[in-house]
Amino acid sequence: MLHNRISLISMMFLLFLAAVSIWADEGMWPLYDLGKLPLGSLRMRGLTLNQEQIYTPKGGGIADAVIEVGAGSGSFISSNGLIITNHHVAFQAIQQQSRVDKNYIRDGFYAASFDQELPAVGYYAHVTLSMEDVTAKVKAVLKDKMSDIERYKAVEKITKKIIKDAEKGRDVECEVSKMFGGMQYILYNYLKIKDVRIVYVPPYAIGNFGGDIDNWIWPRHTGDFSFLRAYVSPDGSTADYSTENVPYHPEIYFPISSQGIKEGDFTMIMGFPGYTDRYASSYDLDNLINHEYPLDIRTYEDELAIFNEAGARDSSVAIRLAETVSGINNTLKNSYGMMEGFKKADILNTKRTTEQQLTRFLEENPELLKEYGGVLPQLDSLHREKRLTQDRDFALEHLRYGSDFYYMAYRIYRWASEKEKPDIERDPDYQNRDSASTHETLENMQINLVPETDKKILKYFLKKALDLPPDQKIATLENIFSGKQGDERDQLIDRFLDSLYTHTAIGNLEKRLTMFNMPLKQLENLNDPLLGFAKALKPDMDAMRERGKRFSGAENRLTPKLIAAYTEWKKGNLYPDANGSMRFNYGFIKGYNPRDAVRYNWLTGLNGVMEKETGKDPFIVPQELKQAHLTRDFGSYIDPSINDIPVDFLSTNDGTGGNSGSPCLNGKGEIIGLVFDGNYESISMDYLFNPNIVRSIQVDIRYVLFLIDRVYHLDALRKELTIH
Repeated sequence: MLHNRISLISMMFLLFLAAVSIWADEGMWPLYDLGKLPLGSLRMRGLTLNQEQIYTPKGGGIADAVIEVGAGSGSFISSNGLIITNHHVAFQAIQQQSRVDKNYIRDGFYAASFDQELPAVGYYAHVTLSMEDVTAKVKAVLKDKMSDIERYKAVEKITKKIIKDAEKGRDVECEVSKMFGGMQYILYNYLKIKDVRIVYVPPYAIGNFGGDIDNWIWPRHTGDFSFLRAYVSPDGSTADYSTENVPYHPEIYFPISSQGIKEGDFTMIMGFPGYTDRYASSYDLDNLINHEYPLDIRTYEDELAIFNEAGARDSSVAIRLAETVSGINNTLKNSYGMMEGFKKADILNTKRTTEQQLTRFLEENPELLKEYGGVLPQLDSLHREKRLTQDRDFALEHLRYGSDFYYMAYRIYRWASEKEKPDIERDPDYQNRDSASTHETLENMQINLVPETDKKILKYFLKKALDLPPDQKIATLENIFSGKQGDERDQLIDRFLDSLYTHTAIGNLEKRLTMFNMPLKQLENLNDPLLGFAKALKPDMDAMRERGKRFSGAENRLTPKLIAAYTEWKKGNLYPDANGSMRFNYGFIKGYNPRDAVRYNWLTGLNGVMEKETGKDPFIVPQELKQAHLTRDFGSYIDPSINDIPVDFLSTNDGTGGNSGSPCLNGKGEIIGLVFDGNYESISMDYLFNPNIVRSIQVDIRYVLFLIDRVYHLDALRKELTIH
């Protein structure tokens, strides 16, 4: 939507959040900052709730019904812990329960009673209990003369202490979230519900209708929803899965609106958006656009080819790899859209222009120049230094996470190394509080292990690491493979990997869990080759992490100053970038113009589903849905504006990854839809917001009700809902 001819004033307005218009719908706002929003004006547009009815620290606001679940968001919709979220959020849970003879991915799953519900393996439901500003505690340990690495470690240490003190003697999980790059720190207290079960997941042909072809693309016709349930022990405390557990009883849960919506209606979403970087410097954007995203795209494409080839040969392998393939496809398309958005909006040059304007503003104010004038040059130097090792760091990072077998060996060996230290001195994720979750991860990874495919992935990343430029080489790997080239090197890699995978015990669940509990010396005495490889690479991995800590320490010092400089310049309310903590956003139902002479309506209908049908994945329509469409057995769920069953709709809400499954609410706090995507044109809005094209895509709750009521007749599930 942005063009080179756009005025400088307009570009600055779009780029900087301090200049937010009260009608721009921009910003994922922390709940403690709701007072900064124009709630009075929004009441004129359809909001009927006051601030306390949305959120209050004492509890009782509708925000209490919003949870983090899986890798997305969800919400309670009954007094018996029933959760509604997206199909793609619940996908891994149903994939892990699927087999060739019980293909719940394809056919869907429904539990008509509590005792039929299946465990959602590895899923947690995080319920936000409270939040506390701990900025003063964190900043009290910082000294002006600290080096960047000292600064990082000081923040890390005090953060761990704050968390330890907050969790002591309580059935909670705590997290300290950094806001504005380190200008503010908030302690979040969560109830971590560890027993989550599958209630209903629709057939894949509904929950992922359109597949990767339609992903991020409007118009959409996807029924992206699922139902889960949270369980706790009989005394109300959190507990691992047990047949003795009982449904969790939330004090607040959402009613469902069946009354319909129309263009211009007020909407609000609450959820757990993962990551935005709208305060990024031009130096950071330059690296993203010209290095990181292109490299990521090439890597995802290559990984996808390996996984798809393996799945095509064996249907059981395809099921085990389904979640991985789905995730890569989603990330890859997001990356394509990000690069297109960067180019179309000319984001890098826009940012550079704005930084020049900021510099001139500071030069006109000597006191501000003294305080903030060095920030941009220092950020430039910081990113120049990062580029010196970023290819090596990319290769090491993907070696660590790309292969399941190597990842498990790395985690086990590093855990044994970290346990040599006092608990408070260990790295985050390697403290006593993390032991149970790591044990569970190492156990659950057995479900989807495919050794032969994993070996090919590790070979791919080894070859990439060995092909690094001379100044980026990883010495450990060069020593192992003796500088061999071409076919000779490939044969050596094959022999090396064959030996690793043949003789390691990492793939054996029982032995792997035993390894996890071993002290370092005993672990090393096993002489397991994969553990030995992890040990050999540990100095390189440690050096990479140390570089990352220095970089983060410098960003922690510089980013707050950059944001403060913009605050001085723009004199407006600011919201922090998304970081996985709960956020609130308002908007309105509205279509958009993606390009010249094209106008998209805000609502799609069931007729569009039938128009797209090809009979082949991903455009298969289940027979039950065809029959309902043929007989027009629509009940009260029809939308009069299109004389059809509504499927998906658009709103101007601001969101990003992690918002998937967030409830989209009307002004009364009733669910009207579920966020499951954004439009392709707005993918780059993680870095630059443009209200003209940013749209969230929701599955209309009337489509959900229609499917469970008129199509599949899930009476017990429907009766559990409060429908207005």
